[in-house]
Amino acid sequence: MHNIALIGAGRIGRIHAANVAAHPGLALSHVVDPVADNAEAVSRDLGGRIADLDTVLGDPSVDGVIIASSTDTHLDYCLRAHAEGKAVFCEKPIDMDLARARAAAASLRGARLFLGFNRRFDPSFRALKASLDAGTVGGLESVQITSNDPGPPPISYVKVSGGLFKDMAIHDFDMARWLLGEEPTEVFAWGSCLVDPAIGQAGDVDTARTLLKTASGKLCVIANSRRSGFGYDQRIEAYGEGGLIRADNVTESTVQVWTEAGARADRFQNFFLDRYAAAYRAEMAHFADILDGAAQPEITYADGLAALALAEAAAESMKTGRPVRP
Repeated sequence: MHNIALIGAGRIGRIHAANVAAHPGLALSHVVDPVADNAEAVSRDLGGRIADLDTVLGDPSVDGVIIASSTDTHLDYCLRAHAEGKAVFCEKPIDMDLARARAAAASLRGARLFLGFNRRFDPSFRALKASLDAGTVGGLESVQITSNDPGPPPISYVKVSGGLFKDMAIHDFDMARWLLGEEPTEVFAWGSCLVDPAIGQAGDVDTARTLLKTASGKLCVIANSRRSGFGYDQRIEAYGEGGLIRADNVTESTVQVWTEAGARADRFQNFFLDRYAAAYRAEMAHFADILDGAAQPEITYADGLAALALAEAAAESMKTGRPVRP
């Protein structure tokens, strides 16, 4: 049984805490959050003693930490936890600043650090990747990733999010690298504010299209919007020389109604915590395997740097109107 401390007991932290509590090899030992109500709610419902960060990092009984705090704390907490010998499961992105994150890489060499790009653990996306790797449609030529939120987040969140590319599209940049099997060498992006004028007033965009190109010529188009109008829209299409592999949206149920008017299916799942519930459970199981010594992190600090580099390149391309090399 591995003792796990949760750092950050907000929305995503609570999901991770529940998955720790449900895993037979993990125990939630401590909960850290500057918002007392958050820490108290998680501690009451899922276990774990309320503590401060220094206490947690200095406790030799704590085997691993989950860093689900605000993004501006991620890198500092990773460095501190690694220095104390803890295994680390950190939410994305690793930091807001690529240069700062790159400068810290040497200090994290050898760290048992697993970065939470949860979509790699989604059952449908993993099946798509496995089919690609098996050569089902031959050599991969291009990828289309569609990622649209049901509706925009609060403006208060937008202002501290780091922008659409670092906050939202960064998941898709990681997926693109994973599926393409090679690093993008050119990035071109367009962005607009079409959903909510307040997002533009906050200095961000709410709609974007990004094109990635690898050295061998493979292409990936990433479509993002803060509003779909029909639910949480998460689709991937991978085109090979022999055909297409597609992972489609997930509906609330598989029930369909067929009448003379046509076929009607259930609505799409409307929130990322529902759509990726299985992925969150699977990545926690992977963290348990890392703690057991049975696995190495599938998603590393280097992966976090690469995704962050693509996010910054996309923002620069959108600003300059030119392709950018990450």
